[in-house]
Formats: sequence, C-alpha cells, structure tokens
Amino acid sequence: MTAQPVLSDWIGRREQNSDVVSLRQVMGMAAMFDLPEEPALGEPLPPGWHWMFFAEIARQSVLSKDGHAPRGGFLPPVELPRRMWGGNRLTFHGPIRVGEEIRRESQVLSVTEKNGRSGQLALVTVKHSYHAAEGLALEEEHDIVYRSAAKNGNKAPPGEQPAIAAKWSNLVDPEPVFLFRYSALTFNGHRIHYDAPYVTDVEGYPGLIVHGPLTATLLLELVRREVPSESIKTAVIRARRPLFSGSPFRVEGLPTESGAHIWAVDPEGFVAMTADVTFS
Repeated sequence: MTAQPVLSDWIGRREQNSDVVSLRQVMGMAAMFDLPEEPALGEPLPPGWHWMFFAEIARQSVLSKDGHAPRGGFLPPVELPRRMWGGNRLTFHGPIRVGEEIRRESQVLSVTEKNGRSGQLALVTVKHSYHAAEGLALEEEHDIVYRSAAKNGNKAPPGEQPAIAAKWSNLVDPEPVFLFRYSALTFNGHRIHYDAPYVTDVEGYPGLIVHGPLTATLLLELVRREVPSESIKTAVIRARRPLFSGSPFRVEGLPTESGAHIWAVDPEGFVAMTADVTFS
C-alpha cells in the first residue's frame, strides 16, 4: 500500500518561473474592463493585472477533473475536491512594465488542515516575489483554500453587511462572457468559472463562480478610478463569500486616513470580499 503524502512536507518548497508582460494580454484586459485608454509598451501595469501572468501550463491529457493541473508538484497534493481563492497580501515596490520579461520566485509558506463548519478544509499559503527590469517589483502572499465535497447543496457562509456607507460605487454584471474572457486571459481552466453543469451538478454551487482575483482586481480598479493620482503601496484582500454569474454585484469603498477601504457586495447586500489599501 502506498503511503499517503504528508502535506507539511511541502512547506518550504520553492520554484522560479519567467513570463513576458504581453501587450496583447494587457489590451485584452483593458477591453474586458471597457476602458477607453489603449495600453502601450513601457507603461506600468495596473495593480492586480499581474494575475494574468505565470499561468500554470499542463498538457491536456493530465488535467484533473476540475480543469486544474494535477496536484503534487509545487503545490501539495491536497485531496479535497473544491479549490478556492482565499485572499492576498500585496506590497508594491516598483513598476512592472508592459512588454518586459519578469521573474517570479515562489515558496510554500504554510499548509494547515482543519475541520470547519462546512467540513474538512486545508489552507495553503504561498509567497511570490516578482522581479522586473528595475528590480523587486512586488511581494505577495496568496491563500488557497481547499474544501470537502458539497453535502445537500452548497450554502454560502453567513453574511455580513457593510459596516459603513460607501462614497464610491460601481455596478458589475458578471455575465458568462465576462467570466470566460478572464479565464482565457489568465489561461485558467478551472471549470467552476465556465462549465455550468459541472459547477452546479458536481460542486453544488448555484451558478458559475466569479474568479477571486477578478473580483480583487475590480476592487483595485475602483481605487484607480476614484483616486488616479495615488499609487497603491500595500493591499490586504480577503474573500468572504462567492459571487455568481447572473447576479450583478457592486464594488464599493471610501477613502481612509492612509488609503482606502473597499469591498464587493452581493445582490443580497452581503460583503463578498474586502480590501484595505495604503498609498505610497
């Protein structure tokens, strides 16, 4: 009998990858967000747009049932079937520019297993350091959440309404083409974002799920639109509840003493994601 892998053995594992900040991909993101300005080579990449790059590349024949690459390479082989984006902590040090080659150094910081209200779960935290032509550009800690299979449907966690009134607000319609375009730009094969029968019948959700990093980017885009003269230095982002296609939601926020507090609120009025940013 083959011994089960010890997930904690993956703590400290490292990898390094390179990518090019493709003008065509950046133009695609700008078009998806319906921005009037056309990006150009040499321009700084807006905050959050770096999630388009360093896609995990796997041969079609080895993909897992959910559309991801098989587990057990750089990331630990967590056997729980549902995988979700949990949050990020970002520190911006310098620009990543359109057209340049960038390098990402990654390390598994922690692996935690526990039982939650909805069953078993595992939390994997990975640190990424992004290096561009001008040196270290971005440090990021990323939380990945794995959950057990749905039982009797997948009820959303208890919701909380925003504690304060928003000064900024923007309505987002996450219709299927919007989600598909983001999956294409990021080479994200996760079926929960585009395969309606899979996400409802297999994973037990009520509809296609909005990508976590897409919602996070929309929050950072709200800040960029409302205070274009400021540069984001840090961002702490936490996913709270899933958002679904066919249910328009709002990204809202307000300025704070050191930056901004922003959130996404679902059609029921509950907070789905929060972000706190500071300015340089």
